[in-house]
This record gives sequence, structure tokens and C-alpha cells, in this order.
Amino acid sequence: MIELYQRVSLAQDLPEYHLKKGDIATFIDIVPHPTGGEEGYILEIFNALGESINTVIVPKSAIHVLKSDEILSVRSLAEIK
Repeated sequence: MIELYQRVSLAQDLPEYHLKKGDIATFIDIVPHPTGGEEGYILEIFNALGESINTVIVPKSAIHVLKSDEILSVRSLAEIK
């Protein structure tokens, strides 16, 4: 189970939000599916300086729990605009 305010990574590209697989986000809430489908997870996206740049809702399957054998990387937002 993912805990509130836990950092997660994206398990897939989300071009509608200009996000890529591996981008890091903070899990901030759950949205139940109105007809019993997959839950939505509300994520807050931060830039490298810790400034909030977006809040998005993605399916639970679109996130991945961070593991100790993974390393963070940085990419420019200019690459996607």
C-alpha cells in the first residue's frame, strides 16, 4: 500500500501532462472510480527545486513504488514543451 505523501515514479509516459516514465511525483490522494473501475491516484509534480508545477490524476497502474536500487535523474521541462 502506498502511503500519503510518498514519492512514486511513473510507470508509463503521460503525454497529456508532458510527463515521462520514470518521472517522480508525490502521492497525495485516491479518487474512487465512479463505476468500480481502477482507482485514480492524485499526484503532485515538482521541479528539481521542489516547486510544485502540476497536480494530475492517473490510474493506479500508472505509478510505481520507488525502490532502494533505483537512482533519480533530471531532465529539462524544455524537452517536452
